[in-house]
Amino acid sequence: MSSTISVIEKKDFLKWFLNTYQLKRRECAWLLNYLISDNDIMKHVHFVDKAEHCPKALVISSTDVEQIPFCFHKHQHVTMDAEKAFHDIRLNNEEDIYIQLNFPSSQTNPQYVAVLEDNPFLPRNEEATNVDQLLAEMVLDKAIVSFKRQRLLEEINKSLDQNDEQLFLSLTTELNKLSALDQ
Repeated sequence: MSSTISVIEKKDFLKWFLNTYQLKRRECAWLLNYLISDNDIMKHVHFVDKAEHCPKALVISSTDVEQIPFCFHKHQHVTMDAEKAFHDIRLNNEEDIYIQLNFPSSQTNPQYVAVLEDNPFLPRNEEATNVDQLLAEMVLDKAIVSFKRQRLLEEINKSLDQNDEQLFLSLTTELNKLSALDQ
């Protein structure tokens, strides 16, 4: 996954974060400092919400929030051991790393929002998808009925201009059926 956020922006953000917040576990600070020190790894760093859905994720919390201090997810494996996370990142430095930082007002913090990316691994909400599909179908049906109505009205006008009573009756019957279906 290529990121539109530059390595410099990510590094600057992490430096700001480390200078502004105290982390619940000091190992998290050295882990983030390790990331800052390696430009190649930073190319693969992505800040996201709900990182637990990502194939490789770090969840790190500051001292002033209620969330867990640290968590490393790799596929279905989860550990609270920052050292294991460090070794995995060091040995697999070409893999994308998704980081969720928990700190006060993170969702409205301009520095964090500037580096935050959409999480491509969030599960799709089937119910919302079904509602969206139903709404799209309703809009499409309405547009089709409107188009048919307009076409019928134009043809009815032509039949009146041509004094074609048979065509007029046929078209008005069709228009009435369409109107009944639309209600």
